[in-house]
Amino acid sequence: MGISYKDSGVDIEKGDLFVERITKMVRSTYDKQVVSGVGGFCALYALDPDRYLASSTDGVGTKIKLAIELGLHDTIGIDLVAMCVNDLICSGARPLFFLDYFASSKLDLEVSESVLKGIVDGCIQSSMALIGGETAEMPGMYQIGDYDLAGFSVGEVKKSELVDGLRLKDGDTLIALPSTGFHSNGYSLVRKILELKKSDLELKKACLTPTKIYVKTILALLHSQKEYIKGIANITGSGFLNIPRINDKFDYHVNAVAPLPAFMQNVCKLSGLDSAELHRTFNMGVGMVIATDNPEIISRELEMLGEKPFIIGSVSSGSGKIFLEKFEL
Repeated sequence: MGISYKDSGVDIEKGDLFVERITKMVRSTYDKQVVSGVGGFCALYALDPDRYLASSTDGVGTKIKLAIELGLHDTIGIDLVAMCVNDLICSGARPLFFLDYFASSKLDLEVSESVLKGIVDGCIQSSMALIGGETAEMPGMYQIGDYDLAGFSVGEVKKSELVDGLRLKDGDTLIALPSTGFHSNGYSLVRKILELKKSDLELKKACLTPTKIYVKTILALLHSQKEYIKGIANITGSGFLNIPRINDKFDYHVNAVAPLPAFMQNVCKLSGLDSAELHRTFNMGVGMVIATDNPEIISRELEMLGEKPFIIGSVSSGSGKIFLEKFEL
């Protein structure tokens, strides 16, 4: 029997229930400027008659524990930025600035500087300013050597350029962009697998491969081919279950499997889980999904931008379900 995400201590269903329970309470704070809040990839706030502010926040999760174990801290900051801005660009927003929160039991200057180096690198990759942050020492809250991270990104998008999934239609095509690995989701399970299978150092190091930042690719694609882009999904926590967030008035059929980086394939095989369960936990080699009615033009443009896109499925009328129709690794 395989090692499930719940076995590693993470209950996805309870997390979804929490969001469901707090949504009404959170929405009680909204004013008429709030266009999109809980449930989307990012929040949208009407700045003026022509523009929205877009915002997103995220962390890196227990991938940090792997960085601490290996003493490698210089890329975890890239993950932090990526987890925020990859959500932001799903709306078509251009990232403007970033803030970070770094908390530890006791500040280690070398470790914190190394983490910040990664954050700066991620901001440069995103053409975004790092304008502030907070560093907190909390002895008793964290074990010696432990730390945690949170990030906050803000961007803008013209109302006329918003990507909101509303133009989606039956028969549209789903195009995937490859991931660099697990990105920064599912690491409680990844670490559990690595621990139980007594994995070697090289496999552990490979699992620290930073999350790919898609900002320049997506914004360039939107600049040249906006009319053909119906929706964008960042494949993060809960894997392919993120795709229906494009528009829950449709169903999504995934009938092709992405090529996995070798280290990712090794971990997935070690897990003993079937492919359907893996696709509901990990990104399975897919970083972003683009819905389009012209896959030829979009694929060609993405290739010109240095990507290796591939068609993974299609859209049909429905009610926000995801159908995984091919499971083999």
